[in-house]
Amino acid sequence: MPHILIPDEIHADGIALLRATPGFTVDTDGPLAGAGAAARLARADAMIVRGMPVGQALLDQAPLLRFVCRHGVGYDSVDVPALTARGVLLGVTPEANAASVAEHALMLMLALARRVVEFNAGVRRGEWRVRGASPTFELGGATVLLIGFGRIGTRVSRLCQAFGMRVLVHDPFVPANTIRGLGCEVVRDRDAGLAAADIVSLHVPSNARNRGMVDAGFLAAMKPGAVLVNTARGTLVDEAALEAALRAGHLAAAGLDVLHTEPMTAPVPLLALPNVVLTPHVAASTAQGLQRMAVNAAENAIAFFDGRMDPDAMINPEALERA
Repeated sequence: MPHILIPDEIHADGIALLRATPGFTVDTDGPLAGAGAAARLARADAMIVRGMPVGQALLDQAPLLRFVCRHGVGYDSVDVPALTARGVLLGVTPEANAASVAEHALMLMLALARRVVEFNAGVRRGEWRVRGASPTFELGGATVLLIGFGRIGTRVSRLCQAFGMRVLVHDPFVPANTIRGLGCEVVRDRDAGLAAADIVSLHVPSNARNRGMVDAGFLAAMKPGAVLVNTARGTLVDEAALEAALRAGHLAAAGLDVLHTEPMTAPVPLLALPNVVLTPHVAASTAQGLQRMAVNAAENAIAFFDGRMDPDAMINPEALERA
């Protein structure tokens, strides 16, 4: 009888699905803390986790563990090699939050282009006027460069095209005909794309290849007055270099849903800049997105123990051979 440990709060629909499935038991007794944590881990055949780290220390306390599912698509906090060595499969919910994150990326573009936060603050101070020279700009006719063209990037491209934007795509792992078939332009030379784009939006995972990719050189290659949007992972960006580019006026603004260190325990220097809009890693967390992630995570757990796991949701399928 598979026992599923869910230490983080998830939508009730996901829990209900597991409890309604014959043969499954569920632990939703809250975060793993205190004297009872070891006993709870010792009983777990599978786990559904949100932001909590999963590494060797946890695995050592969970001898029965066979499957871990991330409530989302990122797995920075999971030690994948450790799971693989133990024969523990890691799953994700690949489609569940894509629409939510794509909309958030476009929202940040609009907020920055139209100075929504700044104007809202002005109205609250009693300001009500239209300046002769406006700092705002329309998305229609602007050029956006998407770095990464997966499930989220492709959705962002459709939203941008609906606003009349020219969409450039840099993703060496996606065939050029796929990019062109979706109405976008292929950019092979990343720096050339950066020089042409009014907005650059990041949609790649944080891995050894991409971590820290937005450094001083990347930012210097961007078009003067351009805007950076990051709804992917904070570890993609050198925050000190971004702050310097914004303070120098090379970039007009930045819209960030993620930071290098999360959760934010102390104000970061970027918060002192009026041309930065920052949200607390909530792009995926719409009501619909949270419901879909919880249900998909539950479905993955059920499918795993039924032997019919979707390959697209597996991060380390080699763990199955190891097991």
